[in-house]
Amino acid sequence: MFIRAKALVQKQPQRLLFSTQSWVQQQAQLPAELEERVSQTLDNMRANGTYKAERIITTPQEASIQVEGSGSNVVNFCANNYLGLANHPQVVERASEYLHKWGNGLSSVRFICGTQAIHKQLEDKITQFYSRNQSDTILYASCFDANAGVFESLLTEKDAVISDSLNHASIIDGVRLSRAKRFRYRNGDVEDLDAKLKQAKDEGCRVKLVVTDGVFSMDGVIAPLRDVCDVVERHQAVLVVDDAHATGVVGKTGRGTGEYWGVAPRIHLVNSTLGKALGGASGGYTSGNSLLIELLRNTSRPYLFSNTLAPSVVGAAAAALDILGSQQGTPLLERLWANAKHFRQRMSEAGFELAGKDHAIIPVMLGDARKATQMADALLKRGIYVIGFSYPVVPKDQARIRVQMSAAHSTEQIDHAVDAFIEVGRDLQVIS
Repeated sequence: MFIRAKALVQKQPQRLLFSTQSWVQQQAQLPAELEERVSQTLDNMRANGTYKAERIITTPQEASIQVEGSGSNVVNFCANNYLGLANHPQVVERASEYLHKWGNGLSSVRFICGTQAIHKQLEDKITQFYSRNQSDTILYASCFDANAGVFESLLTEKDAVISDSLNHASIIDGVRLSRAKRFRYRNGDVEDLDAKLKQAKDEGCRVKLVVTDGVFSMDGVIAPLRDVCDVVERHQAVLVVDDAHATGVVGKTGRGTGEYWGVAPRIHLVNSTLGKALGGASGGYTSGNSLLIELLRNTSRPYLFSNTLAPSVVGAAAAALDILGSQQGTPLLERLWANAKHFRQRMSEAGFELAGKDHAIIPVMLGDARKATQMADALLKRGIYVIGFSYPVVPKDQARIRVQMSAAHSTEQIDHAVDAFIEVGRDLQVIS
């Protein structure tokens, strides 16, 4: 059969080639108005310094990486690789083990034929990680999906969702999918939260759900959860916390902002990710009240209509949790916080304006979007990989370089970064 098929191709090469070329050439044309609008938008972004060009990494994700065109290794200070586990040997080995034992994927959503024993084992491991009674965990393809699924499933048009004004885009999008009335309170302002909850009650809302980031990722600020819990309980509301930048990072044992504030049992649901501190790949989850989790399994659209997590991702996440819970975990956390303290101290002494507190995210505030881009480019030439953030990722005129510490960074690498910041900062007149 192979010989016969090959002979058929040889007899009709022009016809096959013509068909391929026709398919390539017959592309749909954009309406002129849309094409002009999009082109103008992109031109404006380039002119304003807000266009986001992607740098190509040619090595695994580690503290020191290679970037296409850089010519030599650069130190990476912009990954969410807080514990340095993205290319950790135990994580990679477990991912490979699960890949070979359980296959590449399931080709199915969970409730049809996409649930393997390893998925339930990882959900149980995450539930045990938080050590709460009457709890369960549901896995998603990402934390973005977890946020997209929770509000629409739990709330009706007779309910209210009260969201912090600086919540992540995935929370904002998830809230928009819900039919509930929407209220926003000022960032971290529990008095305004209290006022919004009273307003929701006055407007006849039945169930009131409060949602906040545990850590506001553009600012490196931890939400005041102890005070938030007090207000939520006073109004008999539900609390959902997105701990994507806290899981594995914040708290004495890395169990997040609930542990940091001592309020973990008072949080109804935690949404988080497997793609940052816990191995750096993909995957997310919602963990908490088992009754709510049961409903999410049956109604959450991102869960019901997305393929299950790949076995390799499940294995990597399980290995990361094992490392965090072992004797290796405490030294990693101690190293991370020592690195953050050292960087913040030296940068402050040099005269830079820094945002945030008590987190491995340390924003260097610049204000001007173009200057943020220029500084990031200049630092890359000096072997430091960082990214400038500007509108619409952060508010206008609050552009910054978001520096992220990792337990994998050495003191020498951090000193090299600070020295480069000082040199570039003086060139750009950011510091004197």
